[in-house]
Amino acid sequence: MQKIILASQSPRRKQLLEWAEIPFDIIVKETDESYPSNLSVDEIAIHIAKNKAVAVKELISQPTTILAADTIVVLHNEVIGKPKDRTDAINILSKLSGQKHQVITGVCISSAYKEIVFADTTEVVFHQLSAAQIEFYVDKYKPYDKAGAYAIQEWIGVVGIQSVKGDFYNVMGLPVSRVVQELGNLMI
Repeated sequence: MQKIILASQSPRRKQLLEWAEIPFDIIVKETDESYPSNLSVDEIAIHIAKNKAVAVKELISQPTTILAADTIVVLHNEVIGKPKDRTDAINILSKLSGQKHQVITGVCISSAYKEIVFADTTEVVFHQLSAAQIEFYVDKYKPYDKAGAYAIQEWIGVVGIQSVKGDFYNVMGLPVSRVVQELGNLMI
């Protein structure tokens, strides 16, 4: 497989691509993560991922394949982003406690000849979490760079998640199995 550009600073996306043995370099550019209010939740994640891909494409002079992704958490049709601070993280996790929510990752794979975009959704159900559990997690793991204020591969995922329906790795930030399939489709 040819080397691609990962348009993300996420250590989780980096780790997943390494596990899949996809050769890549990382190039990122700060992008606006706002979106039009009329978009569906799938379209929101795709919109942000496409913006990331376009921003990185502007930095590159030679044709190459760019992989960009954005993950959002949705609870009762409300998009939950990254927490602003400790209080916000605690409030977010308190909302998610005992609830089913969706984790949606929008993906944009852009080459010189083709663009593939999709969204992958995973349903996650949290056990009822105590205030002490939430505060422990926030204070120890500081999930301020994570949509929904949590990472499934950390302590809270081990003790707090009741069930996962869909791609586990999508919750980590990248539906890597589908990404591998779609990268293969670029060659067709």
